[in-house]
Amino acid sequence: MPDPDSPLLHGALEFPTFTIESYSVALRDDKGFVGDNASRPAFLGILDAWRVLFEILHGKDPLGDKASEDIPKKKLDELMAREGAAAAAIHGALEDYAEQLARVIRRFLSQKSWKGVQRVIIGGGLKQSDIGALAVEAVAKRLFRDDVHVQLRLLHHHADEGGLIGWLHLMPEELAERYRAMLAVDIGGTNIRCGIVRLPKNRDPRKAKVVISEKWSHARDENTTRKEHVIQGIADMLIKHIEYARKRGIELAPWIGVACPGRIRQDGSISRGTQNLPGDWAHRNFHLPAALCKRLPPIDGQETQVVLHNDAVVQGLSELPYLDDVRRWGVLTVGTGLGNACYTVRRRRSDDKAVEDRAETSKEPNTAKRKSPGPALRTAPAKEAASGDGRKATKVTAKTAARKVPARKTVARVAGKARRG
Repeated sequence: MPDPDSPLLHGALEFPTFTIESYSVALRDDKGFVGDNASRPAFLGILDAWRVLFEILHGKDPLGDKASEDIPKKKLDELMAREGAAAAAIHGALEDYAEQLARVIRRFLSQKSWKGVQRVIIGGGLKQSDIGALAVEAVAKRLFRDDVHVQLRLLHHHADEGGLIGWLHLMPEELAERYRAMLAVDIGGTNIRCGIVRLPKNRDPRKAKVVISEKWSHARDENTTRKEHVIQGIADMLIKHIEYARKRGIELAPWIGVACPGRIRQDGSISRGTQNLPGDWAHRNFHLPAALCKRLPPIDGQETQVVLHNDAVVQGLSELPYLDDVRRWGVLTVGTGLGNACYTVRRRRSDDKAVEDRAETSKEPNTAKRKSPGPALRTAPAKEAASGDGRKATKVTAKTAARKVPARKTVARVAGKARRG
């Protein structure tokens, strides 16, 4: 049962440096949820249609006998890089998917809470592939063509880590002053990730790292059929990480961030949006934070606290250190579903530090030493930095989108024959 007297505020929207304007917005059209048109299953469905078309015209499926969902993203990237029917089919699917994603982005940008958004971050599993990067470039080209002026960028961090690292920006300041490491969980419709996130000594958020993590494909686990199985599985992973930290002298905050799909009430219950998880997670009497706390030991001699928020919100906040040049931004996470969130920067930590430095200088004009950065996160400069997975951040603008995507002559020829037939 939710505890009305708990001091913890789950699903909070107002923070000192930013405001979460909206999240988990459920847009609909005459066919259902708009976001479903841009999910990973949507892309796989489009790819299936192209495979069927090629098989009808050429008598052979260009991708073989495997189901599209069973072909790894890396393998699709390899096939796309080659010449031939497989590459043509994948490119055709990519272009059709880009058209759908562009329509979805336009719908979100038309919402009141998304008005004035200057940049949209694309996260989720799709961004970890070359197909995803090309799709985002194709989307940027379409938006520019339609006179929609918004920047598109891929999430800096690896998708598996962004949903963990983003929790650093939600940690209460009194804990951030004392601890540099914390436990975080990212619950998705297919996978659950659990890890230890740690800041460097200078607390530069761009250099935050996932020290250790574990990924559990609960949707493919035949023994996981009820929400109780999922809860126990998460608790087991957390206990394992608590023991890892103890053995290696990592001082963890007694505060765990858990991100999951759906709308989060302030009391820690979930109102909707968990249809991809086993069991009824939106039941009014179900309280995930309390269920986990019962299964977890104390951390650093203190009772362990578990705080809940939306998974897209947390992943989008991992981008906060790279947003010195925009005030409003949104995030779309492409996975089993399509997560969404929109934010406004209220006050930058770099602004606070500048005020502190000026005050310190006026007090001690002859002191050479500068005051050290505040105990919480300090904001990174606006220049581009390498992504968490070792690749440079991808900035997609009209100029980059205009670059030629590999030729699709085969697709055009097949599409033409199909129309004539």
